[in-house]
Amino acid sequence: MEKEHGNIWLDSLFGTIFIYLFMYVISLIPAFRIFEAFDAVGQALADFEMTDIAFNKLREPLPPDTTIVLVNMGNLDRSGIAQQIRIVDKYGPKVIGMDSFFKGYNEDTLGSLVLAGALASVQSELVMVTKVEQTDSLAALHEGDELYDYLYTSDSMYTFNAHQAIANLDTDAEYQDDVKICRAFPPKRTDLSTGIEHMAFGAKMAELYKPGITNQLMDRDKDYEIINYRGDFLNFFGNGDKFSTRFYALDWDQVLNEDFVPELLKDKVVLFGFLGAYFGAPEWEDKFFTPLNPKIAGRANPDMFGPVIHANILSMILNEDYVDTFSETIDTIFGVILCFFNVLLFSYIYRKYGVWYDGLTKLIQVFEVAIILFLIIQIFSSSSFKLELTYGLIALALAGDLLEVYYGVVKNLFSQAGRRLMFKKTKKRKVRLK
Repeated sequence: MEKEHGNIWLDSLFGTIFIYLFMYVISLIPAFRIFEAFDAVGQALADFEMTDIAFNKLREPLPPDTTIVLVNMGNLDRSGIAQQIRIVDKYGPKVIGMDSFFKGYNEDTLGSLVLAGALASVQSELVMVTKVEQTDSLAALHEGDELYDYLYTSDSMYTFNAHQAIANLDTDAEYQDDVKICRAFPPKRTDLSTGIEHMAFGAKMAELYKPGITNQLMDRDKDYEIINYRGDFLNFFGNGDKFSTRFYALDWDQVLNEDFVPELLKDKVVLFGFLGAYFGAPEWEDKFFTPLNPKIAGRANPDMFGPVIHANILSMILNEDYVDTFSETIDTIFGVILCFFNVLLFSYIYRKYGVWYDGLTKLIQVFEVAIILFLIIQIFSSSSFKLELTYGLIALALAGDLLEVYYGVVKNLFSQAGRRLMFKKTKKRKVRLK
C-alpha cells in the first residue's frame, strides 16, 4: 500500500464527511431494504436496545411500592366491576384509576346503570382513561406528526364524576394485534378540536395523589418520556423473574370476597384494569413487550399488562426517577466526533503502517465498539442516563473500509495526480493492445 501525503487533519475531516454522506445515501435507497426481509438476525434484534440489558440483567429489584395497588377486573361483567369499585372505595383509597373504556349499555342495561352509579358515588379522586387520536383528514395532512383532533372517551354517564387522562403509549404498533413494544409515553397531548391539553394517565394519578409532583415532568417538556421500569406485579410461570414483586395486586375474587387487610388500600392509589381472566392465566389481550422481558431478543411472548405499565409510569413520577438523555443534536455531534477521531487514527495507520491497516483497524473497531456498548449499559444502569450513539457506532463500524474507499477512489478523483495516473495507465493498456 502506497503511503499518502497531505494534511492528515483535512483528510480525516473529509473522510468523516464521506462516511456520513455514504450512510445518508444508502438510507435513501429502497433497494437496500429488500434484504431486511431475509435478515433473520436483524428481525430478531429489531426490537432490542442495549439498555434492555441494564433493565433486565444488571439492575437489582426495588422493594415493593406500597403506594400503588393493582386490582384485576378479570372477565367480570359491569355489575361485578361496580361491586369491586364500591368495595374498594369504602376502604378509603386516595385515588382510584380506571384503565378501561365503557361505552353505552353494552347489551346489559341494568349492569351499565349499576356501574354508572358506582362510578358516580366514588368518594376518592377518580381518574378514567381517554385516548387522543387523529381523524383521517388530519392524518392525511400530518401523518406521523404529534397532532391530534379527536378524544376517545367512555360515555358521559360513566365520567361526570371523574378526571380524564390519556392512556396513549409509544409502541410503534400499526394496528391493535401488532407486536407492541413499549418504552415510552407522552406526558401530555393537546386535542386540537377543543384546545384542551390532557395529561398522561399515570401523571394525572400522581398529581392527584401528591399535588405538584408532576411539575418536574412537565418542565422537562419532552414529547415522549422514557419509562424507567421498576417491575411487575407477580409471576406464575416459573421464569425466575426477579422483578415480579414490585406492585401489590388483588385478583378479582379477592376483592369481591374482601380477602385483604384494610391497610392495603387506605390512602393508596388503586389502579383497576385487566390482568388476565385470573392471575396466572395465559393472556395476550392488553399486553406489551417491555425491557423487563426475560428474553431480550427474538421475543416470543409479551410480558406486561397495560395497567402495570401505567403503574410503572406512576411509580417513576412519584419517585421522580426519570431517565435522562442528551438532545438528538448533541448525540449526533458526539457520534460525529467519535467517528472523526477514529478516522484520524485510521488515517495515521494507513499512512505509517499500510500493510497492517486492515488487521489493526478491525481489531480496534471490535474493542472500541465493545467498550462503548459496555459504557452505555453501565451508565444507564448506574445513573438512568441513556446515551443514543446508534449512528456514531454505525459510522465507526464502517470507518475502516470506507476510509480505504476515500483514499483509493474519492481523493484521487479530486486530485490532479490521481486523475493523471488513471489516464496514464489507461493509455499504456491501449498501446499494449496494439
